[in-house]
Amino acid sequence: MTLTFKDVQEAHKAIESATMRTPCVKAARLSLHLGIELYLKLENLQHTNAFKARGALNKLLTLTEEQKEKGVIACSAGNHAQGVAYHATRLGIPSTIVMPNGTPFNKIQRTEDFGAKVVLHGDNFDDSVQFTLDKAEKEGLTFIHPFDDEVVAAGQGTLGIEMLEQQPDLDVVVVPIGGGGLIAGVATALKGMKPEIKIIGAQAEMFDAVKANQEKRAGPTGGATLAEGIAVKAPSEANMKIIEELVDQVESANEAEIEDAVFDLLSSEKLVAEGAPGAGLAVIKKHLKQFKGKKVGLVVCGGNIDSRLLSTLILRGLVRDGRITRLTFEIDDTPGQLSDISRIIGESGANVVEVIHQRMMQSVSLKKAELEVVIEARDRHHVKELVGTLKDAGFKVKATSSV
Repeated sequence: MTLTFKDVQEAHKAIESATMRTPCVKAARLSLHLGIELYLKLENLQHTNAFKARGALNKLLTLTEEQKEKGVIACSAGNHAQGVAYHATRLGIPSTIVMPNGTPFNKIQRTEDFGAKVVLHGDNFDDSVQFTLDKAEKEGLTFIHPFDDEVVAAGQGTLGIEMLEQQPDLDVVVVPIGGGGLIAGVATALKGMKPEIKIIGAQAEMFDAVKANQEKRAGPTGGATLAEGIAVKAPSEANMKIIEELVDQVESANEAEIEDAVFDLLSSEKLVAEGAPGAGLAVIKKHLKQFKGKKVGLVVCGGNIDSRLLSTLILRGLVRDGRITRLTFEIDDTPGQLSDISRIIGESGANVVEVIHQRMMQSVSLKKAELEVVIEARDRHHVKELVGTLKDAGFKVKATSSV
């Protein structure tokens, strides 16, 4: 069987009543900043906050009554798990989700909250997959693969139909690539509706299997990536064929670029996005010249980023922008020094966040003290002005971007 545009159209009709038609909106600030017309398909607002619910539902609707009664099983530590759990419970179908040992508790809890039975097994996804297949065969459960299933891919592709209905003038659409189910479905839909549209795949450098294949080099080695939703070492063979046929270009982004892009989505558009759509925006920023004068769509495929990780990402982003900076002073160990420094910082319009006054573990002379002050400022230019003012006042100070 080969995925066709008709398959995606039928999936669209099948899941439409139980799927959110997520907005496709202009990213006003990012468009202004980048100098392009950028439109975001907000699948982070979908049920379970990710596009995976579409494919899961489309697959569940194809089950026989016997299969529904026995139940389904999936292997996932993320968005696929929650998509299957949510719609299976809604349809009255028992669901079991196998997750690797060490899966964060919040992911387990969210999956259980949607009504699934969670089973922990294996140290990684590959270990869990074989266990899941064995359990499915032993208990007569229907296995729902996260991406190597044309019915699932057809469901994911329905967001492509919506995108062109909402923004018919799009010239190019950027889609993250992990296992390839999303881009296979979306590419089939977009090319079926508008053959001249350009489709660009976005990968994390650590998992750039498609790009490696195109460049005839060794595949990715993997590693810890912010874009964990697309951390797949090899898309399925069926999806690879569709990518080769319908996707015009595949690019990758490194971890720093992905992190910066996720911060941009949050700070500029007030959107919580995970690393996978961050890879998409990073690719756009990295190859900005080719997008000039075009109407660009980006699939914001999910928003399930860990809250602790997000808080750290925000702080790091503020540091990169110069909005949080560490000032290090070498001062006379005499009364009034800290008061004068605080006054100058306040008068400049900056704000003191933290003060560390060192008298012991330091390299300055005995009658000196080292003072570290973490401040909030408007931007790097503001920090530069403040440092100049402090130096004019006689203080020995330097600014660093680490906090």
